[in-house]
Amino acid sequence: MTQILEPVFKPERSNGEALSLYEQDILLWVEDTVAKLKVRDFDQVDLENLIEEVESVGRSERREFLSRLTRLLEHLLKQMYVQLPQNYNGWEQTIRHQRSELKTLLKSTPSLKSKWEETVEDAWELALENVSTEYRKIKFPNQWPHDRSLEILLTHDFWDVSTELDLIVDLKPRDLV
Repeated sequence: MTQILEPVFKPERSNGEALSLYEQDILLWVEDTVAKLKVRDFDQVDLENLIEEVESVGRSERREFLSRLTRLLEHLLKQMYVQLPQNYNGWEQTIRHQRSELKTLLKSTPSLKSKWEETVEDAWELALENVSTEYRKIKFPNQWPHDRSLEILLTHDFWDVSTELDLIVDLKPRDLV
């Protein structure tokens, strides 16, 4: 049996019932849970909260994926449609940063790639709403006007005319029909 870690003080609910370790000190609860798992003391593991925390990790990864992709699309839209040259460098910097972070996230959590299509769709809706609100006088397209594949969105500079020509050159005759 593992030693159960105890908090320095034991707060109580208003009815006098003691709070669980999870409710008192999440870090201490994590250390306690890890210690129990390492020695295979599964009977003493707080399964309910462990399951909740594991599910939370997955939600957090998906939320970060959506957030970074939304930010990338927002700045791509700004770079392509908003005529504010003084902001171009900042927008490009944000685009590079979000691409880098997305690549890192996809490398550490490859299963997110299977969620690419649905996440791009959700991110597009959020990005379009955000930039349309921010730049009310600019008409943005209702649909993303380019290839929205993972590779293209994470590498292509859509605002750069010379890279647009590269995309056209890469088309095969059947792609033009």
